[in-house]
Amino acid sequence: MTIEPALLRILVCPIDKRELLYFAPEQLLYNPRLRRRYRIAGGIPVLLAVQSEPVDEWEHTRLVKAAAQGDAISTGPDHPPR
Repeated sequence: MTIEPALLRILVCPIDKRELLYFAPEQLLYNPRLRRRYRIAGGIPVLLAVQSEPVDEWEHTRLVKAAAQGDAISTGPDHPPR
């Protein structure tokens, strides 16, 4: 299940209020600046700071590399989805 482009344009991290990386196949949103991930449950992003999960160095590197290869979409008003 993918998130609608209109919703992706308004999604930002609840902590730093900046864009996230959306990994559709993994159903997760990721903030590489804070190294926090947010799950997507039933197609609904769970963007509660207390329910975000820290990411270790290995996972951070994997996600950043995948995003650089085009496997993620940036969210937020400054990054319209492709």
